[in-house]
Amino acid sequence: MAIKKTGLYDMHVAAGGKMVEFAGYEMPIQYSGILQEHKRVRETVGVFDVSHMGEVELRGERALEMVNNLTINDASKIAINQAQYTAMCYEDGGIVDDLIVYKRADDHYLMVVNASNLDKDFDWIMKHKLDGVTVNNISDDITQLAVQGKAAEATLQKLTNVNLADIKFYWFTEGKLADVDMIISATGYTGEPGFELYFPREHSEAVWKKVFAAGEEFEIAPIGLGARDSLRMEKKYCLYGNDIDETTSPLEAGLGWITKLDQGDFVGRDFLAKQKEDGITRRLVCFVVDGRVIPRKGYSLEKDGEVVGTVTSGCYSPILEKNIGLGYVAKGFNKSGETVELVAGKRRATAEIVKPPFV
Repeated sequence: MAIKKTGLYDMHVAAGGKMVEFAGYEMPIQYSGILQEHKRVRETVGVFDVSHMGEVELRGERALEMVNNLTINDASKIAINQAQYTAMCYEDGGIVDDLIVYKRADDHYLMVVNASNLDKDFDWIMKHKLDGVTVNNISDDITQLAVQGKAAEATLQKLTNVNLADIKFYWFTEGKLADVDMIISATGYTGEPGFELYFPREHSEAVWKKVFAAGEEFEIAPIGLGARDSLRMEKKYCLYGNDIDETTSPLEAGLGWITKLDQGDFVGRDFLAKQKEDGITRRLVCFVVDGRVIPRKGYSLEKDGEVVGTVTSGCYSPILEKNIGLGYVAKGFNKSGETVELVAGKRRATAEIVKPPFV
């Protein structure tokens, strides 16, 4: 299968982006360097091309019914122009994907899914399609930009008459920005204030150039996948394929807050209700490493010589200036202050369980 390019590929190359294959796309892993890009987002503002993400539209009078059958959160509670973080599960409680649902009208929902899962997700959605609902995969037609950081609002406000300060966290509006009609959403994957912009692919380069011109006074910079990962790690935002997948349940992953067992029936509900009643046997935790060992997926976590857990993600935290990680540990070893041993081949280091987020 040919590797795809987003509508901003030429912009990334011109900006010195180091391009790699990711989720079927050529994407920038970094530009100036992960450390500098990470700090740019935490300090002022950075721009991510996240056009590789998947967008699936559901339209029809039973669209809400279909969304609620597919997802574990309660979509009936969201208003028009509101977004909701949620997940889809298999019957055995394993996670199909985590996603955001946007309610554009009573009969119109947009599901934004992870790039690497798009084909699988679309097949799953179609498997549970209800009569009277039209489902469209519009991913290839959409460019998605994430403008993140304390100066994101000041940057984008120059380009729109929409009062961005009025858009609350996890709400969105539809209006003109940079002379293009788009969805302007107060969402993101960094833990910083900011917006995600959804607009037709043909306007990709024009919008990119205008955003960068508007943010010049804040030293706006393009940000690659490397810093996207370290930024989300500092906030304990789960990454599908690492921290959550078909072998983990939302309750084990600390996503009980989006698992609404009282919203009616949905795929996986019976399993999750029983798991909640019986109690989980492991939990996703945050830990900080005392030493120079960077946690990597698959490394063991031990206590008194016995394996009690496994690392799912890890990186160097530019803000804490320490190595941090996420991993599943057996119940009883998941309390803050508990120490375990990180085992990386012949190297070992002490790791302390801490409350999320790291930063």
